[in-house]
Amino acid sequence: MILRSLRLIGEKARGATLTANEQTECLDSLNAMMESWTIDRLMVYQITQESFALTASQGAYTIGTGGNFNTTRPTRLVDPCFIRDGSNYDSPVRLINIDAYGKIVDKTTDGSYPTYLYYDAGFSATSTATINLYPEPQAGLTLYINSWKQLQSFANVSTALLLPPGYERAIVFNYAIEEAGGFTSVSPEVAKIARESKAAIKSMNLPDVTMRVETGILSVYGRSNILTG
Repeated sequence: MILRSLRLIGEKARGATLTANEQTECLDSLNAMMESWTIDRLMVYQITQESFALTASQGAYTIGTGGNFNTTRPTRLVDPCFIRDGSNYDSPVRLINIDAYGKIVDKTTDGSYPTYLYYDAGFSATSTATINLYPEPQAGLTLYINSWKQLQSFANVSTALLLPPGYERAIVFNYAIEEAGGFTSVSPEVAKIARESKAAIKSMNLPDVTMRVETGILSVYGRSNILTG
């Protein structure tokens, strides 16, 4: 993909190879582009659901590689998140921001089922963030979270692409523009395909809209059904 991108801006001829220094430099800029796509919701193709066993009377858990919840650090948590008990009954957990969490007077209150979750997405040297639950859980509970995850990064130039259809074309043409960086001209055709291929991914990743009836047009005598009227 890197060589194809470089050919698009005239930096490499067909059949050329990359030197060791070029491989390092190109991988750094390619991975930087992929990382920037991770914080764009419509470039993220999947909301990942994961589950983690909770510890009684523990309200804070690090999450990330080597953390209490050992997984890839989430970019962002999204609804719905919930608690499952030993009888397989689920209870919703409301995501709150730092302002709401800060107003909780006693954050170490023990409870039965946590009802609030604050995600401190702080990025430490170990790449871990922190999940804060309130109240603290009883034993035997499991937390289910849904989150955006980091898109694929590339360890070396031979790393296989593990992304859905459409991403390869978008990567090649957008990386060509990334590498041009204002120093090399990009043809209108390359720029057009870069925009269109990225837009196609965003269109595919656009969340489905759930139909609803506005409150103002509901009957005052009872509930309306969007299927039967």
